[in-house]
Parts: sequence; structure tokens; C-alpha cells
Amino acid sequence: MNKSSKIFVAGHTGLIGSAIIRKLRLMGYARIITRTHKSLDLKDRKRTESFFSKEQPEYVILAAAKVGSIQANDTYPAEFIFENLTIQNNVIDLSWKYRVKKLLYLGSSCAYPKKCSQPMKEESLLTGSLEPTNEPYAIAKLAGIKMCQAYHRQYGAKFISVIPANVYGINDHFDENAHVLPTLIKRFHQACLKKSKSVVLWGTGKPKREFFYVDDLADACLFLLKKYNEPEVINVGVGQETSISQLAQKIRKISGYRGELVYDTSRPDGNPRRLLNSSKVSALGWKA
Repeated sequence: MNKSSKIFVAGHTGLIGSAIIRKLRLMGYARIITRTHKSLDLKDRKRTESFFSKEQPEYVILAAAKVGSIQANDTYPAEFIFENLTIQNNVIDLSWKYRVKKLLYLGSSCAYPKKCSQPMKEESLLTGSLEPTNEPYAIAKLAGIKMCQAYHRQYGAKFISVIPANVYGINDHFDENAHVLPTLIKRFHQACLKKSKSVVLWGTGKPKREFFYVDDLADACLFLLKKYNEPEVINVGVGQETSISQLAQKIRKISGYRGELVYDTSRPDGNPRRLLNSSKVSALGWKA
């Protein structure tokens, strides 16, 4: 991949996609192709094929996905599995059909089993049951990984899959579909404005997550586009985890909130831990 390569970033307005755009521009890549959801719905096979036929991208970064919180996954399971399967089926298949030189697919740590030894190694995928609260989303992500591997095996396509840790950063969502970190920031901010006596947190606060700044993920993705060609999925993270209660206390301190923290244990915790083993990418020479 060189500075004149045509690179299509699918999902460029999202958290991960926008970070990849920033990194590409910073590194001097000039031929970046993007489309908003309004101008190109990747679920529409006909329109997506027309786009590939016209633009002929050389490299594709598939960051487009329907993502969300535990609550969103629990409320809209059909949308999560259908939309993600449809987007990735179209983009991966058309990338092969229009001879894309290389595709990078972004998976999710949700794809690992609920009861998985920590830190999670790539070979642990499909060795146990998934966390029920986001199972449809996780199955879609697993399907994307397997699709990349199948196209690699049958057609020799250079399609690689990356599983990142829990990302946060610029262009994160703060609506009902937000992940835990922006959700907590919003709750404490609103509690300060309203001078609320308490902030309610879902679950026990015991689950641990590996929080990963999105610009570091973007750096890792571009590194892997140049250095990695294997069909086996590869983890990318920082190797440190923080419990939800620790995170809440940090945000509480920064925000200046002085009220009570209430844990609603009637709400689900999600996966107890989700720490990635990133030794594979480290061995290639990348570290956050």
C-alpha cells in the first residue's frame, strides 16, 4: 500500500472509521474514498456493487457496523445480527469480485466465549458459549471473520481480521447505543448539571474491560495492512484492564460529582472479563 493507493474506509463517520481517516491523512494518503450512510447504504447490494464498479478501490477497511450497548443489543437483537451480516457479506464479497488487493475487517472481543481464559488468545474463538446479552452481534462478527478466512482459503484473497479491545475516543456515541465509557461520562455530566443525589450504574460494577484509545487502534490497523497477510484473526489491545466500578470512580473524580453511586444488580453485567492477549501483534513489532 502506497500513498497513491485508492483506499475505501467503510464507516468513516464512526468512532473507528474516523480515527483511521485521521491517521491516513496524517500519513499522507491522498486517495481516500468515503461514503456516508445516506449516500450509500451498504446493506443495499445493488448500490454497493455500483459503487465498487465505479470507484475500483485497491484497499478496503471495513469499519462499518451496527454497534451499541448491552441495552441496545438486548432490545434490537434482530437488527444487530441482520444489519451486520448484510453489510459485511456485501463488502467482503464485492471486494473479492472487484479484485481489491487487501481488506481489513474489524471484529469484536464480544466474539470470544463468555467463559474464556484470560487474557484471551485468538485460538479461543468458538470454544464455548457466547455472552447471551450480545450473542446476535457476536455471531455476526464471527461470521465476518470466518468469511474472510473462507475467501482467503478458496480464492487466495488477502482479507485479514482484527479484534480490538474496547475502544473509546473522538467521535464516540453518547446516545442510547453508547458503550460503557461514554455512557458513564454522560451520566456523571448530567448528574452534575442536575445536582442529582445519586448515579445509577448497571450491574455489580465488577466486570473488567480493556479500554483502548481509538487513535492507537487506527495506528495498529495501518501497521497490519502493511505487515500482516495471514487468514488467522489477530488481537490488538494494551494489556491492561479496568473494572467498571474503577472506571466510575475515575470519571466521578474528574467530573467533580459528590453524590452516591448506586449499582442496579437487577441489570446484566455482560461478560465478566474481556482482556485480549496481544502477543501476536507485539511479536510483529507493534505496541500501543
